[in-house]
Amino acid sequence: MLLPVAGVAAAWFLLADNGGTIGSHIGAPQTPAATAHTPAAAPATPGSPYAVDLQRPDLFPSPFKHPPRAALVFDVHTGRVLWRRNPLQVLPIASLTKLMTALLAVEHTTPNEKVLITPDALHYTGSGVGLLPRGRHVSVKALMYGLLLPSGNDAAIALADKVAHRQANFVAMMNAKAQSLGLRCTHYASPHGIETGNRSCAADLAALARIDLHHSRIANVVRRAHAVVRFPIKGGKLWLNNTNPLLRMGYPGTIGMKTGDTDAAGHCFVGIVRRGPLELGVVLLHSPNPQQQARVLLNKAFRLDRP
Repeated sequence: MLLPVAGVAAAWFLLADNGGTIGSHIGAPQTPAATAHTPAAAPATPGSPYAVDLQRPDLFPSPFKHPPRAALVFDVHTGRVLWRRNPLQVLPIASLTKLMTALLAVEHTTPNEKVLITPDALHYTGSGVGLLPRGRHVSVKALMYGLLLPSGNDAAIALADKVAHRQANFVAMMNAKAQSLGLRCTHYASPHGIETGNRSCAADLAALARIDLHHSRIANVVRRAHAVVRFPIKGGKLWLNNTNPLLRMGYPGTIGMKTGDTDAAGHCFVGIVRRGPLELGVVLLHSPNPQQQARVLLNKAFRLDRP
């Protein structure tokens, strides 16, 4: 059982009082600006140690003329929500699905375990590592980099087959895990996220990000802008680049986490930034410009002067 993270340092009291309990009040009334325009899912189970706290009001108004469909800024340590828009609205999440794929992979494998690349992993659409060698073995560690940096759908299938032998079995595990974690907005249809049946809400994705960051095997991967991993191809090495827009632009303090992009989901993003004692996260679903909107929200949350 994972344990909740300790509260942040006293410097955080400049931004928020310390009266909330992690995960309590997640179903509390939202401010008018946060009310969804379409029916929202039931909130995550109250009392779940990683659920975000939606009770207290936003610390700043919406800065966007063209906002994302749903979004949330949260304190990674306490779970307090600092700003939100439609935090419980259920939407397609594209490759943010891989945050759950990664969680199950680290819970059911070790880094150096070998994964047989079967034809199943080579029959994919969308983004991929693209160099998975059929009939060869690749380490779980290498596939985790392929899953979380270039968002490889082929890596997601290979890991799903390793853990559960069949994608359908793995998807059942994903949904069972979501239920056990109290992620009541969340439903999965694949380990990679191409299908519109992969859905969640900003509040659930923030909770899942907090859980994932407790696993060093995930945290150490998503913080990398680039990686060179051992791979059974000519030369023995594979160069991978992260799709995270904050890492790519060198946004100060960025330590993860994941992008997603399909026609149905639009541009989606979960980003985590650490500065001093503060560790803040942003979730954007169907954003017109994730890089710009994440930067604006995080600047405001960290109380920086620049826009």
